[in-house]
Amino acid sequence: MDYIEGLFLGKLWSDTDFENRRHAGLFILYGFLVDLLVLLRYFTGKTYLGIGVFTVIHWVILVLLMLACPFINFRYYRMPGWGKALILIEKTFKSFLVMSLTVSLILPRIKVQSSGLQDFLINYLNETLEKYTEKFSSGAGSFATVMGVLAGGIHVVLMIVLIVVGALIIPGLVYLAVRYIQYAYDWVIDRLVIRRVFRYRR
Repeated sequence: MDYIEGLFLGKLWSDTDFENRRHAGLFILYGFLVDLLVLLRYFTGKTYLGIGVFTVIHWVILVLLMLACPFINFRYYRMPGWGKALILIEKTFKSFLVMSLTVSLILPRIKVQSSGLQDFLINYLNETLEKYTEKFSSGAGSFATVMGVLAGGIHVVLMIVLIVVGALIIPGLVYLAVRYIQYAYDWVIDRLVIRRVFRYRR
């Protein structure tokens, strides 16, 4: 429970040391989950649980939840069990919205249609190998051709690695950006409102 509270409440409101520990595995796992949802939507065209469909209404709900966050969180540890459960459900829904937002940001940037993906990859591979083969064409015979194919193959592999790494990291960066924006807002409200109006924070 401490882990979940630290994850959803954040450093400012949580009594756990979640923020002080490294969570690289969770970061990568989140990126993998978002990528899986993107791929499912990309190849099937189906929307699962509405993820990836982010309208003005979703923006309004997300912003309202972020604005209400400090006023919801500051008394978390003084609330009964059912109250804590409701807050954690609200935090889960908010994370769901952030995930849906991330998917909606990624999908439009994939310019190649799934139906033409195979042809695109084959053409890219051929063009890359031809490009490097031409660069080494001034060399001697078959050795130059081998070097061109080898260099082109390395280029393709590096591009694949970069795409995979980016696909795993970018969703987490979006989540962290929202998290840091939330923390900055919470900190300001805590200092200017909650500590002055209320006698206690928790």
